[in-house]
Amino acid sequence: MISLGDTLDWPFFEPHHRAHADALAAWADATLPALPHDDVDAACRARVRALGKAGFLRACVPAAYGGLHPGFDVRTLCLTREILAARDGLADFAFAMQGLGTGSITLAGSEALKQRYLPAIARGESIAAFALSEKEAGSDVAALATTAVPDGNDHVRIDGNKTWISNGGIADHYVVFARTGEAPGAKGLSAFMVDAGTPGLSIAERIEVIAPHPLATLHFDGCRVPVANRLGGPGDGFRIAMATLDIFRSTVGAAALGFARRAQHEALERATNRKLFGGVLGDLQLAQAALAENEAEIEAAALLVYRAAWTKDRGAARVTREAALAKMVATENAQRVIDRALQLHGGLGVTKGVKVEELYREIRALRIYEGATDVQKIVIAREALKAHGSRKG
Repeated sequence: MISLGDTLDWPFFEPHHRAHADALAAWADATLPALPHDDVDAACRARVRALGKAGFLRACVPAAYGGLHPGFDVRTLCLTREILAARDGLADFAFAMQGLGTGSITLAGSEALKQRYLPAIARGESIAAFALSEKEAGSDVAALATTAVPDGNDHVRIDGNKTWISNGGIADHYVVFARTGEAPGAKGLSAFMVDAGTPGLSIAERIEVIAPHPLATLHFDGCRVPVANRLGGPGDGFRIAMATLDIFRSTVGAAALGFARRAQHEALERATNRKLFGGVLGDLQLAQAALAENEAEIEAAALLVYRAAWTKDRGAARVTREAALAKMVATENAQRVIDRALQLHGGLGVTKGVKVEELYREIRALRIYEGATDVQKIVIAREALKAHGSRKG
């Protein structure tokens, strides 16, 4: 079993967090190895169904709709992603997209939309997706070009393209952000629920990436959606997107932490079992230095991730700075931890089918999606400047 170390002994956690972590780890170790791996679409669907059947997707929705907690418990979300990522990157992906793809409904959906979509997510009977990014509008959300214009009294017509959409092609519904024109830039965006079978919505292409996940470009051509499917009010799209990411950005750091813990586990196994020069790899001081650096970077990342989650769970309206620090440090540290683990494996480390090779491919995207490291640096610097200015004032 991949250990969380003494993390659960920290004051960030309550007894129900330990119970959840222990149950999930035992379930994951017993269940995930038997699930399909070859066909990425089938494998992802299987993981959604299995997580739903076991009750772990209940962490993604409020208790009123079949969930675990009255609202979001970000520590539970982070623990879940860390534990799953340490064992199976696609299982982490499946869980994360169920949360990200419905988080906006929880935050801003009408009661009718919550009743329609959330219970099926909790049961693993429906697959969700979050359609924000476009070819020329990834980090710069205000540059979105997809439009939603009135079509009669009770519908809008969506036209445009979304790309790099996780679960694209297998999702049952999408949260789609489009320009509705209430004001220039970010203030003129709205969010809509769009079912996968809606006429005018098609999959323009499937996208293959270095760590296989269901990913696609969506094309909207006169796609008519009821106004009742809007989340929040006209022009609320940017606020809803940022509020959703404010919750789930810390969980990206948690997934990176899971990848890093697994890499360190593999490195320690290698160091204690690889015989050379009359001893084992772990006898060499340079190997020990790599292992020590890994330990330090894992612990630093864990502290930032769970501080951000704890702060949000205590009722903070926004954790912009804390989540940005957690995501930046955890993903960048994990890249270095995995690289060192791969190096300790030598030629075996770049052999397809070896765990550290898989982790090396898995970690790279986490430094980009939900706000690239470069964007997190801007966010952190702005927050630091803002805080400094307020102290001077």
